[in-house]
Amino acid sequence: MNYRESLAWVEALGVFGSRLGLSRIRRLLQVLGNPQDQFRTIHVTGTNGKGSVTAMLTEILQRSGLHTGCYTSPHLFSYTERVRVDGQDIPAADFAAYLTEVRAAVDGIVADGHESPTQFEVLTALAFLYFAKREVRIAVIEVGLGGTLDSTNVITPEVSVITNVTFEHADRLGGTIESIAANKAGIIKEGVPVVTAASGIPLAIIRRTAAEKNADLFVFGEDFRAERVSSAEAAAAYARAGEEPPQGQMQHLSFTSHLMGIEPSLLDLHLLGSYQIQNAAVAVMTAEVLRHSGERIQEPAIREALRFVRWPARFEHMRVGGQDIVIDGAHNPDGARVLRESLDAEDTARERVYVLGILGDKDRRLMLGALLRPSDTVVVTPPQSERAGSLAELADFVRPLAARVECYADNDRALARGFELAGGEKRLILAGSLYLVGGLRQKLLARQKQEAKGGALG
Repeated sequence: MNYRESLAWVEALGVFGSRLGLSRIRRLLQVLGNPQDQFRTIHVTGTNGKGSVTAMLTEILQRSGLHTGCYTSPHLFSYTERVRVDGQDIPAADFAAYLTEVRAAVDGIVADGHESPTQFEVLTALAFLYFAKREVRIAVIEVGLGGTLDSTNVITPEVSVITNVTFEHADRLGGTIESIAANKAGIIKEGVPVVTAASGIPLAIIRRTAAEKNADLFVFGEDFRAERVSSAEAAAAYARAGEEPPQGQMQHLSFTSHLMGIEPSLLDLHLLGSYQIQNAAVAVMTAEVLRHSGERIQEPAIREALRFVRWPARFEHMRVGGQDIVIDGAHNPDGARVLRESLDAEDTARERVYVLGILGDKDRRLMLGALLRPSDTVVVTPPQSERAGSLAELADFVRPLAARVECYADNDRALARGFELAGGEKRLILAGSLYLVGGLRQKLLARQKQEAKGGALG
């Protein structure tokens, strides 16, 4: 298959939806020679923050000189974003070539009378095959959904990471916070250390599972912690040390782990948003666990990685056409809550205009209640997904919560209207679903390039 044909085939697999279970992926990987056993891994799950933690860990490993793979989902613009080696997306030609190999295995499985693997299982197999062929030393693998029956849960990692656990995907994961936590804890393996920022009932379940599996457990707030440091405090600390502070937009944190012998240590983080402080702490603690197990990770690599890490559409700041913009997927109630907290931490006085799209199977009322202020203006538009849901219904949910609501079925028109309503004075926020903001972000990047070349804005 060429690249276009490979995209058509993988898209066609999407019509069968998502089906939890490990029998199909195990059969597929066995036919492919079990590539997942040919490199070391870190496994990351959680309700929110798993993508950011994956990005930070990947950057730490790369800057430590390790040949590193990274598998994430969903993508913002292209399937090739999901599979990366040493920071580079899989080339389109390689994507097509390896998917052709995976397709041959799938065709053989189906011909033998077995059930066809799902789209996500095929992409997971592609990632493992690519990492094996590229001979990566270690790969950071992000769970797709839950943990226990997710198709990535065929690996035995060096460390299992559970960022947090809140109420999401209840229809797929048992309907209670206890069942959701048990699913996340399903990635815990015998004797493999676990790092988590979970709390309350989920933490109790993770703690019990770790004990049953003889797995050392490192808990945020107990074994390690992080606190936000103001820019003024950070500048003063650098001045006392006779050092220059890093350039660019940063937030700062103090990381501590008496267990690991780390006294309060000032770190600079390129990713913005108050919620990234905890995510950074989880990533740093995971790196420390790896370092103490013999992996060649040095403190300068951790510091440098946090200063330069990128993770698009997570409280990402952009300026286009004189307009300040924040892009954040914020795809569930907890994500909406922390987006609101991060916006409020930066500026409560400035008026806000949202271009907002939320999938129909999400708790829209709870998300909107956590996110919106009575003074906000909202332009609703559908995410690019078969799960988009009713646009009119979303607008009805927004009306009691905001000052103004407009509705556009076309994403481009919605974005243009958002620019008009913000007018360069108000803050423009793109949020609600990665299936919406990914496409809008791509358009904004194109406009930025055009501006840089001195061209007229389209």
